[in-house]
Amino acid sequence: MAENESIAATGAPESGVRTPHPAVRWIARIGVLLGIGAPLAALAMALMTGAGWLGWQISLMSLFYLPWVAMAGGLLCTIALIFLMIGKHWRRALWPVVGIVVAAAFVGIVSYTFGKAATVPPIHDITTDLSNPPAFETLTLRADNRTAMPPVEGDPAMAWREWHETAYPDIQPIIVPVSVPETIAAAERLVEERGWELAAADPATGRLEATETVSIYRFKDDVVLRVTPNPNGPGSVVNMRSVSRVGISDLGVNAERVRAFLADLSAATAG
Repeated sequence: MAENESIAATGAPESGVRTPHPAVRWIARIGVLLGIGAPLAALAMALMTGAGWLGWQISLMSLFYLPWVAMAGGLLCTIALIFLMIGKHWRRALWPVVGIVVAAAFVGIVSYTFGKAATVPPIHDITTDLSNPPAFETLTLRADNRTAMPPVEGDPAMAWREWHETAYPDIQPIIVPVSVPETIAAAERLVEERGWELAAADPATGRLEATETVSIYRFKDDVVLRVTPNPNGPGSVVNMRSVSRVGISDLGVNAERVRAFLADLSAATAG
């Protein structure tokens, strides 16, 4: 009778190796599968998107659902872990702990990304000149550049401008103390240092175009610089534009790129 009670409580006779109840083992297995499987699925889809095997819309849409799968897995791992601790099955607690940590990290990263999206405007075209943005000549501006935005009343171009002015008032042209050809040469060096793909660099007309590939999704953002002589004195005026090829919101990436590049260009031409 005592032996039967021991088997019911531990899942194994007292004389044998103590094992958790089968239900606990299954809860742990399913929890680990979901908690680790969901992030791995998101990673696999991101890599497939980067390789051109899967549309970016599917990959990003999955991020609305996979965190819920991961949270369910983390919850099951937590339940299993509690029973494993009560039963003092220390060695079997490793994988549920891993499942909890991985699921929590994944949910945290996705939540941070969506939270950041809520703090920036839903635009993907950032420039220092809102009235006359630098034009692409070698690279092709996306056809839906002004329509790939949330529905607005009135002119989408005006909505884009208002969002841009409100969110990024600091994105302005810079004046450098060197000639147009020297500025293009300095910009070309910065492009090379950053590992961007140079599409065009014309010192005579003061134009440079390049593409940066970002994240494991391998999204491509196009950049164009327009450098003109300073009409009010020596040096040159630099305007810049950075546009994402796909998507609606760029999560502020283009603005960060413009700020960083112009700051580095200013420093590179200062002395």
